[in-house]
Formats: sequence, C-alpha cells, structure tokens
Amino acid sequence: MTATVDPPVSSRQLLQISGLNVYYGESHILRDVDLNIGTGEMVCLIGRNGVGKTTLLKTIIGLLQPRSGTVQFMGESLLRRRPERRARLGIGYVPQGREIIPRVSVRENLLLGLEARPGGRHGQTEIPAEIFQLFPVLREMLGRMGGDLSGGQQQQLAIARALMGKPQLLVLDEPTEGIQPSIVLEIEAAVRGIIEATGISVLLVEQHLHFVRQADRYYAMQKGGIVASGSTSELSQDVIQRFLAV
Repeated sequence: MTATVDPPVSSRQLLQISGLNVYYGESHILRDVDLNIGTGEMVCLIGRNGVGKTTLLKTIIGLLQPRSGTVQFMGESLLRRRPERRARLGIGYVPQGREIIPRVSVRENLLLGLEARPGGRHGQTEIPAEIFQLFPVLREMLGRMGGDLSGGQQQQLAIARALMGKPQLLVLDEPTEGIQPSIVLEIEAAVRGIIEATGISVLLVEQHLHFVRQADRYYAMQKGGIVASGSTSELSQDVIQRFLAV
C-alpha cells in the first residue's frame, strides 16, 4: 500500500476533514476519511468508479450527513449547516452531469449563481467581465437556452455559474466527462486560470491523467477510504495503474 502523506495543518488550511464515516442506510460508504485543502491549492481526488468520491463531495456540500467525523471550512464546523448555507460560506459546487437549466438562457443560468453570495442576488443583473475572460464563448451565447449548448459549453457554463457566487472553494465532479479533448484542455486552462487570478482553492474529481497532473496534490480512494496521497509531481506509474487505469 502506498504511504499516505498529508501536509501539516496550518492557519492556511481552508478545508479540513477528519475521521469521516458516511453510510447509505446500513452500507458503510466512506471509512475514516482524512483530507485537507490549503488556500489557493488545487487537490485532485482519484479512484475507480464506485469507491466513494462523489459521496465525499456530497458530504462536503451538505447533501449527505456523516455518522461520525468532522468537516471544517475556514475553521468552522459545517456539520449542522444546510447546503445553501455552505454555499454562502464560500463553497461552489459543479456536479457530475453539470445540471444547468436547459430551458433558461445562458445569462439567467449565470445570474442564478449570484444566489450563493452571502447577501444573495439583490436584483443584480451584471455578469463580471472576468467570467468572459475565463470562458469567452459564453459572451456570444448569453441569449441561447442552456440546453442548446454543446456538452463542453454546458460544462463551461456550469463552472462559470459556480464562480458567480465568489466561492473560496470550488468543488468539481468529473468536469471532463464526455467532453471532446480540445475542450478538455480549455477547461484545464480555465481552472488553473481561476486559481491564479482569484486565489481560490479547487477540489477536483477527475479520471483524465493530464488534468490530474495540473493539481498540486492528489488523494487516491479505494473502498471508501484514502489509501494514498502526495504531490502530483511524484505521481507514480503504480498509482496511475491502480487508481486511474480502466
């Protein structure tokens, strides 16, 4: 088994998870999960299908409640916080499958992201210029229905909508799934650009090796637990074969 290496916990830790256990009914899904994310850091969660990656993300954003363990964000416990409260504390979430609203315009999909800001939308109708700097294709499509966009364009819209809430942590669940390779590279570049421009942190679930290597660190999951972690610059072929190969 590969040794697990975590960075030291410091005042710059944004998200701290310790001893997390989550069940579906009596099925034990997450087992004593420990995970930390620092400010301005990109962390990738890897593992084969069905090992608990999406369950962990849903627990972080409040859609699932743990049976034991702690989840702290900026030093504050999240365990009694509802999902909408967690969003307004600064956690943006882009789910697997994107979940944009198909019969609403791109503009309105984006503006819905303002609801995650601490004060809510308050009648704001302007889309910040930095959104179009990151995703220029969206400027041309503001009047189109969300459902009329390609898969790659919808993914860009979903990430942009999450950014409208000005999160401190952006959580992305397999953002390149089903997207053509050229758009994958655009999304990779946008995510790195987001971190560099805003200093926010990113937690990414991903199977695409090139995207995984864009992260600063990785955690590997197996059977609901963290079984390896470290710097992506030292990601070994053994780990790739065990946790990324189909």
